[in-house]
Amino acid sequence: MSAVPGQTVGPFFHLGLEYDRMNELVPPGHPKAVRLHGHVYDGHGNPVPDAVLEIWQADSQGHIPRQAGSLRRDGWTFTGWGRAATDPDGHYQFATLEPGATEAGKAPFFAVTVFARGLLDRLFTRAYLPDDESALAADTLLGAVDPARRSTLIVTREPGGLVFDVHLQGDAETVFLAYPRLRDAWA
Repeated sequence: MSAVPGQTVGPFFHLGLEYDRMNELVPPGHPKAVRLHGHVYDGHGNPVPDAVLEIWQADSQGHIPRQAGSLRRDGWTFTGWGRAATDPDGHYQFATLEPGATEAGKAPFFAVTVFARGLLDRLFTRAYLPDDESALAADTLLGAVDPARRSTLIVTREPGGLVFDVHLQGDAETVFLAYPRLRDAWA
């Protein structure tokens, strides 16, 4: 078996990944809707104008949605998944619900995937809600992260919304997660 050269992801996401209301996990007017938004920055602190972020999350009661239909937004079914592209200023936004804890004492979070030009593979991270200090302190993943870098995984609150900036490199680089690849198991 010979090695195959890698290809970078993007920047042509609009050619097949966009669909109507892809960033609306709930309609913006939903009574419990919250705006999750932020910017994606490169290693020099410049905005990345053509990145795509996906989020996966539990609903506000901590239940993980299992119904199909993520690409067909019907205006009321919460599927727990959404996709948002950055604008020319590197800004993205979702209309969603605040995730609940999937188990008592667990810290609620958004699972985040980032696609951007120049990346050989997508990046995985988490965006934790900031409110439950004891749950954050007990979180296994956060506990494994250098204390000086944990803040890169925690959203900040603002009136009516949550802010989560993603730094792809540099001093403020977001902590990214690694998952074993299936192809590595074949080596």
